[in-house]
Amino acid sequence: MVARALSYARDFGQIASLVLPLDVLMDFLQLSGKNILVMGVANKKSVAFHTAAVLKAARANVLFSVRSEERRQSVLKLFPGAPVYLCDVAQQEQIDRLRDDIAAAHQQVHGFVHSIAFADYSAGWLPFHETPRAAFLQAVDLSCFSFIAVANALKDIFDPEQGSAVTVSISTTRMCAENYGYMAPVKAALDSAVCFLAKSFSQFSKVRFNSVCPGLLKTSASAGIPGYVDSYLYAERATLRKQAVQTDEVANAIAFLLSPRSSGINAQGLVLDAGMSTNYFDREFVSRPS
Repeated sequence: MVARALSYARDFGQIASLVLPLDVLMDFLQLSGKNILVMGVANKKSVAFHTAAVLKAARANVLFSVRSEERRQSVLKLFPGAPVYLCDVAQQEQIDRLRDDIAAAHQQVHGFVHSIAFADYSAGWLPFHETPRAAFLQAVDLSCFSFIAVANALKDIFDPEQGSAVTVSISTTRMCAENYGYMAPVKAALDSAVCFLAKSFSQFSKVRFNSVCPGLLKTSASAGIPGYVDSYLYAERATLRKQAVQTDEVANAIAFLLSPRSSGINAQGLVLDAGMSTNYFDREFVSRPS
């Protein structure tokens, strides 16, 4: 019996080694040694920070891009010794310089994470039809067009076979949260840009473009949205599990979309809302007195 068991174990090991080599078993995401550019790390609460931590754990070579020297120093404290480049995405010449610097140091990029969004709410909480033109156009430039501009700049150094770009959207742009204002239409433009980039790049490569679309998160960026806390608490109650989406859950999804393990996913938005979108008629809300 013992000899038979050993024989079975030996046969299983041989089969496993044929199907999944040891290095693959040890590196399920297959990101070890891959150069991944992460844009948008602000602090330990940010999606980009959590994503970089997951990628580091997967033994990827994480490159960072931030918009200021002050932010560069803060990222170096979080990830000592990491390559951190300066790039204000509002300036095309800085995007081009970022590409040149990365090409000189690393030759090729295998993945790109775009976790950048900005909205100027300094005019206060206005009805959507009163959205200031300058604020809307700036938000489109920084939150949407920057994804297109960086992708275009990196196209010649992207891994043409397994390259993957991921941006951060929101769970739905069709639900009119008044306090989110004009950022929902901006994110809708970003969602569409994902599809058009995937189509455009398919003419000369297999680079994939996708987005993660989380429900409400606790981040420093969200703290600047008027009335966000009340919306967050409401959204948490509306999830099926009665717990809001966690930032590390979003980071895990981004890592998966960067990985060759998600090779069949392209031009998609992966929604992470803990089931909230299916739960509008939850008994707690339906039975609540008006």
